[in-house]
Amino acid sequence: MAVRSVAPYKFAAKDTVDKFPAPLLYIGWEDHKMLCSPFCAPMPPTMKFGELVQGALPGMYGAHPDFAKIDWNRAEWFMSGEPFTPDMDKTLAEHGIGHKSVIRFRTPGLTGLRGSRF
Repeated sequence: MAVRSVAPYKFAAKDTVDKFPAPLLYIGWEDHKMLCSPFCAPMPPTMKFGELVQGALPGMYGAHPDFAKIDWNRAEWFMSGEPFTPDMDKTLAEHGIGHKSVIRFRTPGLTGLRGSRF
């Protein structure tokens, strides 16, 4: 993150990739605020995108009643705010997803509890 200061502000970053078991990945579900912000979790760069969807996301978002209704073939994906189409058989690294990357997904037809965005 860029820092603006009125005087020199030099410091060693405390959240570099070497300080975690794997690169951190931020994952957010658009239009579903029951879980108020994106999750941040260490995800190995060798993990296939399909493993993230089928293995990690249920543990993060499975408590939401809409999660079981997701049609993953219709999900819309964003990486750092830009639309992208993931290949479920490629690794996170092959997608260019690295330390502190942000991915978000939108699920057309599902906008939270009874359309409330929660």
